[in-house]
Amino acid sequence: MTTAYDVPAEALIRKMAEKLKSEYNITPPEWAAWVKTGVHKERQPDDPDWWYVRVAAVLRKVYMRGPIGTEKLRGYFGGRRNRKVAPHHSCKGSGAIVRASLHQLEEAGLLTAIKGRGRVVTPAGQSFVDNTAHELAK
Repeated sequence: MTTAYDVPAEALIRKMAEKLKSEYNITPPEWAAWVKTGVHKERQPDDPDWWYVRVAAVLRKVYMRGPIGTEKLRGYFGGRRNRKVAPHHSCKGSGAIVRASLHQLEEAGLLTAIKGRGRVVTPAGQSFVDNTAHELAK
């Protein structure tokens, strides 16, 4: 069986985002239209479906590296901050986006929390990611 390790990450995330949008109760919060994805960004995302892509990327990260918490995920979604004439520094991504994504994935039954360790993928979540990867590999 094909897993998420066997297919390109970008294609898998896009395919999972489409499926999350149509099959699961994943909806962007009302503040998602105006929020930046981190302090290293100047503007909000241009893609109107960016929320579903981010939720799918969070699901893939938890699948690959779980158990994982909010702080680690913020680091993965961070970037270089432009400090004008000062040297660039790395900074973390938005914690509110990561937390809201994790909560929505938990409500959908794709993730579960382990006290003191972070989130892990449930069997239903693993099946969702693996089946999506298998569809993509065909």
